[in-house]
Amino acid sequence: MTDLYAAVAMQLTARSVADLPDRAATSAAMLAQIDTVAAQILQAKVFIEQYGGSPLRLAVLPEYLFTSYPGRITIPDFAARAAIAADGPEYAALGTVAQRLGLYIATNAYETDPHFPGLYFQASVIVAPSGDVVLRYRRLNSMYAPTPHDVWRKYLDIYGLDGVFPVADTDIGRLAAIASEEILYPEIARALALRGAEVFVHSSSEIGSPALTHKQLARRARALENLAYVVSANTAGISGTAMPLASADGNSALVDWKGNVLAESNSGETFTAFGDIDIVALRRARRKPGMTNYLSRQRLELFAAAYAGSVQPADALGTGDIPDRDHFKRVQDAVISRLDAAGLI
Repeated sequence: MTDLYAAVAMQLTARSVADLPDRAATSAAMLAQIDTVAAQILQAKVFIEQYGGSPLRLAVLPEYLFTSYPGRITIPDFAARAAIAADGPEYAALGTVAQRLGLYIATNAYETDPHFPGLYFQASVIVAPSGDVVLRYRRLNSMYAPTPHDVWRKYLDIYGLDGVFPVADTDIGRLAAIASEEILYPEIARALALRGAEVFVHSSSEIGSPALTHKQLARRARALENLAYVVSANTAGISGTAMPLASADGNSALVDWKGNVLAESNSGETFTAFGDIDIVALRRARRKPGMTNYLSRQRLELFAAAYAGSVQPADALGTGDIPDRDHFKRVQDAVISRLDAAGLI
């Protein structure tokens, strides 16, 4: 067990594949970018270990780094052109990088699943120094993309709850993933913490600001309320689109289990959000009685009835219907109308 090690949030530029002609071109671009990212992580590793003295064992990459977001490309077209197979060459290439550098790499990408043809899921994946994938988490709350919750019964039948809320027990602690804006939803982090998660890897693409943003506040809250570290990597802009480059840039951060920001990046491509992860201190805090041991003070039965109801319904896509892009807004409109009719909003 590695008691004390360094982690880094790699703030890198995502590259849109929207203008690439086919799957072959997209895969070639992703593999080339993985080579570039490998060199960037290596240079970060050399600096961090020389600067702070702790071995770098965990590198977190930003959200959809290798493709950017789908935009208005239809769901089946984006799945065919840009989504990665779980056994595809892109993950194999990341595994090779993890082996060569001797660290865990957390990434985020869109994935296909043979059980749900024509769909894709946004996945946060952790590759171990062995080269193996040790965690695969599919984003559960997304505004404009399919999620496991949209095909809930079939997804549960296939993967079970362990596949919905996975936690990887590793030699650097128990790792779990939170994707993008899911950091704003405390239930997801809490569900993972109650399965033992100690370090949340958070791949994001978000607005940076010198003022506190919603996600900055949420990172601190999720850390302290669960007594867990958060390693949050933002994009350094998104290239290949008409959107101004720095629209999703800055504020990558490492937050400790007290909610303290140990390091935070400014704008641009950088590895400056790095620092030490002290798993022994975290575990000591979780075992110590006191008012600040929030994780041990949860009275979950109090809230069971409130959470038994439905706001956004499960199985909105049945067992795998292919939606158009406007489907998700229609579902939300119906939810808001229902909450209004019930006098809840």
